[in-house]
Amino acid sequence: MANKKTTLRIDNEELHESSGFLSAQVFWCQSCRVPIITSPEQINGVNGKSVCPLCHSTTTFLSTDLRPVFPEERLLLELLLAHNQPLKYSECSVWALDSRYYIDGKMKSIPSKTFRTEDCDVLSALIKESEKNNKSKKVQACFDDFKNKFIAANKNRLNALISEAHAFIKKEAANYPEENIVLSFSGGKDSSVTADIVTKALGNPSLVHIFGNTTLEFPQTVEYAKRFKKNHPFAIFETSINEDQNFMDVCEDIGPPARIMRWCCSMFKTGPITRVLNSLYRNQQILTFYGIRRAESASRSKYNRVESGKESVKIQKQTVASPIIDWKDIDIWLYLLAENVDFNDAYRLGYDRVGCWCCPNNNQRAQFLSRIYMPENSKKWRDFLIRFAKRIGKPDPEEYVDSGAWKARQGGNGLAAADDVKIKFTNCTAEDHAKNYRLVRPFDDELVNMFVPFGTINRELGRKLLHEVLVLDVRTNVPIISLQPFTVDGFEHAVKIRTMNVADHDDLQRKIAYQIRKFNGCRKCLKCESVCKAGAISITAEGYHIDEKKCVHCKMCVNQSVLAMGCLMGKYLKTKEVR
Repeated sequence: MANKKTTLRIDNEELHESSGFLSAQVFWCQSCRVPIITSPEQINGVNGKSVCPLCHSTTTFLSTDLRPVFPEERLLLELLLAHNQPLKYSECSVWALDSRYYIDGKMKSIPSKTFRTEDCDVLSALIKESEKNNKSKKVQACFDDFKNKFIAANKNRLNALISEAHAFIKKEAANYPEENIVLSFSGGKDSSVTADIVTKALGNPSLVHIFGNTTLEFPQTVEYAKRFKKNHPFAIFETSINEDQNFMDVCEDIGPPARIMRWCCSMFKTGPITRVLNSLYRNQQILTFYGIRRAESASRSKYNRVESGKESVKIQKQTVASPIIDWKDIDIWLYLLAENVDFNDAYRLGYDRVGCWCCPNNNQRAQFLSRIYMPENSKKWRDFLIRFAKRIGKPDPEEYVDSGAWKARQGGNGLAAADDVKIKFTNCTAEDHAKNYRLVRPFDDELVNMFVPFGTINRELGRKLLHEVLVLDVRTNVPIISLQPFTVDGFEHAVKIRTMNVADHDDLQRKIAYQIRKFNGCRKCLKCESVCKAGAISITAEGYHIDEKKCVHCKMCVNQSVLAMGCLMGKYLKTKEVR
């Protein structure tokens, strides 16, 4: 009886501490047949059990987190676990965590080998055969009944989550004009919750939403974004997209992205979003609410709820804040279902996450689902990976691809492009503090322009016969860098760069080398645009350009802590020979 009182009297004050949300666990009520999100203080310290707030029955631990299984995914489950018996579990309460399924509270796992050995063409045909029956009113009513019980049983938890998030949102938003508040919208469940809860907390349906279309979205994501825009007519809904680059062409050049080499994020997501923000806000600081959650990964577990430091924010003009940082998966679904928020239909098929469909971070189960629901794209991607594996000399290309080893790829080994990011130079024997750098193309104005962050470009004071250009310190107008086209044995093209009138020549030459790497190795990843707070850098089909009038010489673009090796390609194409 004591536990019953504790359950019904959830202490909102304790739950209002965001960090406390993550410690909740999922218990199961066998009477109601729904999961109950249970905080530590609701658990009996003696027997480890709790009490259902609806029927007051005893509940027992089920899992650390959970998500609902919609009828579409349940149908696939029945083909895999119930020996091809469609609708066998249609009257059951089905939930999941990764590949573990809970059918009326009893766990069944799908072995990982299933995802490699099942014939996806056969499964796809069987799913189509049963789709009509699976959409019947009876099946839907059964699902809705469990959904409504789940919402009712966890009502207090939902109220605590909303209350805490609203207070946080209002507090952070108070520091910015509302026109400088942005909602980052990916089309995933977390950003859907964030968009809804921020809009409601601020009571403003006209906030700016930015949808980053990476060109690698699930078809359902694109459809959902269209639907969202239509259903939110007062929202300012902007779509960012990189139309200058083709993902597969870049893969051919520098290899597919890997878990720790996701160059695509900068090129197809962060970079295009930066351009939209620059067009809307120029150099104004903005507050972006996004749906990052600590429970998503080990690296994200270390995130702060509000980030503004130059080393932790990808787009420097942003302060980013996450109202749902300590929400669990089941909290997200509780909110979406209870608040009747529309969401991406890909989740109904069983996807845990709906980022890019070919992301190296996707697990084996997600790849399996894509082979069923996106067979043409999946085949094209696998064929490319096998060709790539052959090109870089893998002895068993199919095993390299099917085992997922390609996701652990590091650096640019085996790629011709890797040579472009190697800094090759000779020390000048005639002048102090001068180096002769190899260039992969002739000395030109684009190279000179890359030295704008160091100071004022002056073409008049240099030695005309040598085509020398000087860079002057912005405060004293004293020359600090000399550039001149040069000839060096062994280099087809070269530039001699001398530093002068500075205290630390090595430090300046290191940063100069970063610009040489950009000139030689730039693949238009757009990272430099994102790190430039002043919006001075633009990377187009015509090349890399720094606007001298906008540059504030903060040198963020040559800061190792912000941009490793001065260029993302240095990191992604490095080999043991790279300096």
